[in-house]
Amino acid sequence: MVRMERFERLAAAVLTCFCVPGMAQQLPLAPGAQVTTLSAAPGTWSEPGVAVNLLNPQQVVVVFQHSAQAAYSRDAGHTWTLASGVTPPEYRVSGDVSVVFDNKGHAILGCIAFDRLGAFNYWAKGATRNGIFLKRSLDGGSTWEQQLRTVIAQPTAPGIPFEDKPYLVADTSKSRFAGNLYVGWTRWTLADSQMLFSRSTDDGVTWSQPIEIARDRGLPRDDNGALEGFDGAVGPDGTVYAVWSERDHIELTESHNGGQSFSRARDAIATAPVMFAIQGMERANGFPQIAIDPRGGNKGGPLYIAWSDYRNGEIDIFVSASTDHARHWGPPVKVNDDPVHDAADHFFQWLAVDPVSGAVNVVFYDRRQEPRSSKQIVVLARSTDGGRTFSNYAWTATPFDSDDVFMGDYLALAAWGNRVYGAWTYREGTEKKTSVQVGVADFSQPSTPAK
Repeated sequence: MVRMERFERLAAAVLTCFCVPGMAQQLPLAPGAQVTTLSAAPGTWSEPGVAVNLLNPQQVVVVFQHSAQAAYSRDAGHTWTLASGVTPPEYRVSGDVSVVFDNKGHAILGCIAFDRLGAFNYWAKGATRNGIFLKRSLDGGSTWEQQLRTVIAQPTAPGIPFEDKPYLVADTSKSRFAGNLYVGWTRWTLADSQMLFSRSTDDGVTWSQPIEIARDRGLPRDDNGALEGFDGAVGPDGTVYAVWSERDHIELTESHNGGQSFSRARDAIATAPVMFAIQGMERANGFPQIAIDPRGGNKGGPLYIAWSDYRNGEIDIFVSASTDHARHWGPPVKVNDDPVHDAADHFFQWLAVDPVSGAVNVVFYDRRQEPRSSKQIVVLARSTDGGRTFSNYAWTATPFDSDDVFMGDYLALAAWGNRVYGAWTYREGTEKKTSVQVGVADFSQPSTPAK
């Protein structure tokens, strides 16, 4: 077992006071909070993913880059071990990772792999061989198959596209499509950006030819105007819901035949721009996530979409709910509970709905303590009333600086039975290196009140 720095159950005596001009707010610590540093030593670690095995909720896996790494827990996040044999040796770089557990209890890690990027934010210009690949663990994340499974691969050649930002989705329902694996991603070409989708019906061994699921194509740079930020959710009846950002809207489409084809994509939610500047950050975004409460009949309960934008000047986190299976969406609810126009940014949100309790959970970076700096803490927000109101909890107590380091493009979140697992990029001190941490919160325990 790799020795890892652990912050066991943040001391109840440690209370976090957030002060900005004209107000003072105190957040309780997340109940049962435990934070563990997974990366063995600081480096260039970022962009984690996390998943819980629904067949055995004691098994939890966190993945991160770069290159692709994984850690696993066999005791619901109390202890963690770094896995070996995860990084694909065939390519120089592997990243943009995500992870799911399928309906067989297998952990599936998805990633991109390449030798060299193209031009700055124009990844298809001068791209070398690249593609989307996955590795499987058949024992809960302890060991990983050596074989690198291919979703799509591009050989080095003039004018090839660059496949980017894939995200895996697993159908763990009882529907006729149970066991299917899905992945959506952005394809960058010299002329545009495309939203692509592929599926596997044999546990990730082979993948279908990709299909385009957007109505239109976007601009060709990794910036506003592109098609980016795919995420998906599967209902109890096997319906696949997919979302992404397209200019000033979150787009949504559905598949009712196991990902073979999709409805015409439509505008679901209007947003302000979701690519934005953050003080001290190389880049930041508010790409959407979608999740479903699987309880509530054949089609399941409410759907939720989370995103962030700067409609209020500062960057805030929002959630919208649909109670009619994505036909209509309710007004945006602000998740971070500090006052509007306090100039504090909140960003890199991730959404997870607890399939047991139906609680809506959102993790994000939060700068309400020091809005004029590049320091943030990690906050967990939770709603138990269908996304109408959110309670905010501090998952980390001491602000950390993100100035002049790459913090990645996203955080990670998963939930099961009132236990919530989050993963994020963390920087300790002023060294220009980062680590990945995993946090556990247990809402079967009372939270520590602020004083």
